Amino acid sequence: MPPTRTLRTRQMASENDENSGSSRMTRAKAASLGTDELSVPAKALQTKRSALSSQTQGAQRKRAALGDVSNVTKAEGAENKKPAARAGLVSKAAHPTGIQKTTRATTRPALATKESKKNAEVRRAPAPKAGAIGVQKRKVAATVASTSDLSRAASQEPSLKKAHTAEAEKRIRAEEEKAEVLSAKDASPEPEPEVEARPAPDAYLHPSAAPRNGYPEGVRDLDTEDLEDPLMVAEYANDIFEYLQDLEVKTIPNPNYMDHQDELEWNMRGILVDWLVEVHTRFHLLPETLFLAVNITDRFLSEKVVQLDRLQLVGITALFIASKYEEVLSPHVSNFSHVADDGFSDKQILAAERFILTTLNYDLSYPNPMNFLRRISKADNYDVQSRTIGKYLMEISLLDHRFMVYRPSHVAAGAMYLTRLMLDRGEWDDTLAFYSGYTEDEIEPVVQLMVDYLSRPVCHDAFFKKYSNKKFMKASMLARNWAKLNKAHFDIVDSNLSLDQISCRVEGSDDAGPYA
Repeated sequence: MPPTRTLRTRQMASENDENSGSSRMTRAKAASLGTDELSVPAKALQTKRSALSSQTQGAQRKRAALGDVSNVTKAEGAENKKPAARAGLVSKAAHPTGIQKTTRATTRPALATKESKKNAEVRRAPAPKAGAIGVQKRKVAATVASTSDLSRAASQEPSLKKAHTAEAEKRIRAEEEKAEVLSAKDASPEPEPEVEARPAPDAYLHPSAAPRNGYPEGVRDLDTEDLEDPLMVAEYANDIFEYLQDLEVKTIPNPNYMDHQDELEWNMRGILVDWLVEVHTRFHLLPETLFLAVNITDRFLSEKVVQLDRLQLVGITALFIASKYEEVLSPHVSNFSHVADDGFSDKQILAAERFILTTLNYDLSYPNPMNFLRRISKADNYDVQSRTIGKYLMEISLLDHRFMVYRPSHVAAGAMYLTRLMLDRGEWDDTLAFYSGYTEDEIEPVVQLMVDYLSRPVCHDAFFKKYSNKKFMKASMLARNWAKLNKAHFDIVDSNLSLDQISCRVEGSDDAGPYA
């Protein structure tokens, strides 16, 4: 067995030891002595403070270490001033923290005395230095504050409310003075200028006395109803179309450029444009793109001599340029190369694009006839059927080279005039003449050419099929039937003679032409 460890007896000051110097009476000590010192007292328990004071009285010991700072002296001094605490239990709610709350008077001194003190302080303020702007502002502010304080003390109202009422009174006085001045002027009235009577607003007539100029008498002002629409820019509509009419003269190609072309003829140009119409329809492009593409082709052929095997490259490149100019999302160049049966690579089309743009000096500001057609259609109350047939008649000018001598605005006016004639929409009144820019006599030669083209047999199949669709209200079939019935009124001679003998087809070629 391992040796046992000797237990060390730790000498501790036991509370039960009688010889210990502690004078504290414990429970064990009291039990051994048989005393009743810790028995329940006969009377109620005292508070901590009263018990403490009683112990100090019984002990009668002086603690020299603490001196005058001891609690004994404080307790003795407190006994002389205050009576002893009442014996008994004190509830926690009565003294939760041992701190007694003192109640203060809630009444405030009179407001006048406070304000008078402020006024006195303001009066006692030292005088500012002369010439200091900031000090002068403080002085004025102090004066205003003193007067407002005095008035507030007198009326017992807030100063802000008083300031607002003072401003309101000043405004009322100013208005009353103005009213008196106006009444004095009205007492001696001056002769008013005579005002001419204006027509009813629903008539939209623009008399000579109206504020907006540029409309002759009897012409309806159709731009007034679009003044609130910022997209219509009705304030500048007349100026814009005047500028376009001046610009279209600069972009008209040479109507006789085929004279200096060695290998090309007008019928070849017609076949090319008819193929461009088919490609344009396949790509679902805008009408403006087709008109711009044909204009680029004609202007380029007016400047450069092109061989026959490069004519299709000129046309497809012109359509590619126009799509990049007019469309939001232009087809990729590889799509145009694929449509041309891969006869030209992408590099060839891009090289032709640079060459054509350089020749035209990058001038693509072509006044599109679609813009003029929409302008005239506004005077026609935006009739959908009239505008659809008008588009078909305008595209005739792309395929027939005889329209090249006329302006785009002139072609648009002729198309709308002939459309209204077919649909029996009424006469060509002053409003239509004003918004188109051409009178009935000026439109007559363009209408004559359109009826002549319609009365002849079909020579551009893609163009005819495009507008024979239900989407375009079968405009090509309707227009051709009407032209055959009314060609006698336009002095059309030899209408049975096909245009392919004049300008549409190459002799001895099939329907596909040189691009088969």
